[in-house]
Amino acid sequence: MGKHTPLYDVHVAQGAKMVDFGGWDMPINYGSQLNEHHQVRNDAGMFDVSHMTIVDLNGERVREFLKNLLANNVDRLKESGKALYTCMLNEKGGVIDDLIVYYIDDQFYRMVVNASTREKDLAWIREHAADFSVAVSERDELAMIAVQGPNARDKAHRALGDLVATQANQLKPFFIKLMDNNIAIARTGYTGEDGYEIMLPIAEASSLWMKLAEQEVQPIGLGARDTLRLEAGMNLYGSDMDETTTPLESGLSWTVAWQPEDRDFIGRKALEAQKAQGVSRKLVGLLLEDKGGVFRNHQKVIADGLEAGEITSGSFGPTLGTSVALARVAATTGEQCKVDVRGKQLSARVLKPPFARNGKSVVSD
Repeated sequence: MGKHTPLYDVHVAQGAKMVDFGGWDMPINYGSQLNEHHQVRNDAGMFDVSHMTIVDLNGERVREFLKNLLANNVDRLKESGKALYTCMLNEKGGVIDDLIVYYIDDQFYRMVVNASTREKDLAWIREHAADFSVAVSERDELAMIAVQGPNARDKAHRALGDLVATQANQLKPFFIKLMDNNIAIARTGYTGEDGYEIMLPIAEASSLWMKLAEQEVQPIGLGARDTLRLEAGMNLYGSDMDETTTPLESGLSWTVAWQPEDRDFIGRKALEAQKAQGVSRKLVGLLLEDKGGVFRNHQKVIADGLEAGEITSGSFGPTLGTSVALARVAATTGEQCKVDVRGKQLSARVLKPPFARNGKSVVSD
């Protein structure tokens, strides 16, 4: 039996199908993954993401520490509460994890890292934090609920109550607000829709979940979360990148801050060497143009009659009504390719993600 989030019993009572996810028993769906996907695109859905790891970093040299630890540059965070998406790299430039870091004040930052990488992340962070006298605190007394969709914020405001809702309503996208009652609300997400990620004490998680349900926010499982993030062109750690791949070959070049040139972040030298040599692989989006197949992870991509790479994340895209994928392919791959789907070579268009945002397809005909 895997680890349980504070909402495990609620999921079971709501009829969720539970599966193992990185050592956690998590809901894959509550009856229909397809309906749950459309619920988020068209209205509002809630996700239990309490398996994610919240880490607080404190110290006089915490900014200096994070400038060394992360590929993106926290000097970009000028305003309290501002968030930054980034990768944390090893010395070879491989991605240890992708994460969001929030700037609270000059001596306090918060990070949220992936559940499946928790142990190695914390070990790596603590190893390097020691050189900067930075205190690393895992906030395992907190749960986290994501509320996503075009109506998510309005419905969340009604569930949260006037005081919290007033503060949440003032949040700009990609900002967090820490409140006196140990609740934090971030206007971030993993679906391509607007909404919140709400961090709160474990004892209050079930109550908020039920209050959201009273506002007709539907529970959403990991299955729909995956198709939503795939349509939004968001990488999944362990599928689209890992320690054997760099941001430059994972569609994440934009998360690497090269300036100032004297900022020596971990993995910089390896990335500079790869960039100078020329990146041989790239992560692209694929849109199925033939009928009779669905993209799946590890299917081979063929370009100009030769194997060019493979799909890293593939599925049916409910918003588009056809299959979509992320694939790591040769840098020379052009605008068309084939994918080997159960022995058949199906035509696909190569494009730059995302495929969908704000409830609609963004793919042109």
